[in-house]
Amino acid sequence: EVQLVESGGGLVQPGGSLRLSCAASGFTFGSYDVSWVRQAPGKGPEWVSAINSGGSTYYADSVKGRFTFSRDRAKNTLYLQMNNLKPEDTAVYLCTAHDPGGKDYWGKGTLVTVSS
Repeated sequence: EVQLVESGGGLVQPGGSLRLSCAASGFTFGSYDVSWVRQAPGKGPEWVSAINSGGSTYYADSVKGRFTFSRDRAKNTLYLQMNNLKPEDTAVYLCTAHDPGGKDYWGKGTLVTVSS
């Protein structure tokens, strides 16, 4: 069974940094595309970043240069390093996995609040 559990969210001041983690089980990174998606209060989901099964990494323009998506195969964990955070980055951050058969899996999310 595929499971994704996010952690690392919290309250941070503008300009600060956070590192989110997503502990994955039930699959191997090499065969799945993985992503971070965020949902701000009162808004729809917004794609943030992805690593495809080939290892290529992609970012939304809104986070490019500030966020870094990485994966640790030994720990089966995904990371989203977020630097120079802005109030508009406030959202619930969810990690997702897309299997070769087309099924999507989602974690429950972790809340990031950027405020002074």
